[in-house]
Amino acid sequence: MTREYHQALLRHFVDLRDRRHGAAVSRPDKEKLFEQAVRLLDPVARQVLDEMNEDLLLGGGTVTATGVERVADGGTEARWQLSWPQQAAAGVGPVTIRAHYGQTFLHPHLAGGTLGHWPLNVFTADQAAAELPTLRAVAAADLHNLVFQADYRIVPATTET
Repeated sequence: MTREYHQALLRHFVDLRDRRHGAAVSRPDKEKLFEQAVRLLDPVARQVLDEMNEDLLLGGGTVTATGVERVADGGTEARWQLSWPQQAAAGVGPVTIRAHYGQTFLHPHLAGGTLGHWPLNVFTADQAAAELPTLRAVAAADLHNLVFQADYRIVPATTET
């Protein structure tokens, strides 16, 4: 049996092979699946950022979510963000988990605010839950990059323990 985290990659590769996204072929149908994926990912993304807020920001952060929005390139995206006072004072962006479906993309992807892309092929609640480790990695890597842009002192757990 293929591991859950490899199943998402296989769904991605099959989409590339078949030039579709799940069962969808048309852009409007793919956008409907993207909106569904965002709804399914919402509790998982919030969990990841809430964990980071509790453990590393000592509860001093705020989690926000945009829902699906149209973006300048004609595509769509949704963002979940964790911001806190030290990060804002340092002039760096919040920790971001981003689901996006660019106008020229075959299908949607996940990204961080400061890092690359992962396939986003989520069609069920179980598949969304299986993305928990990926979203944790996205958020952790994004926080690491924000520290690199600013300073470790933007993370309260490093200075208040």
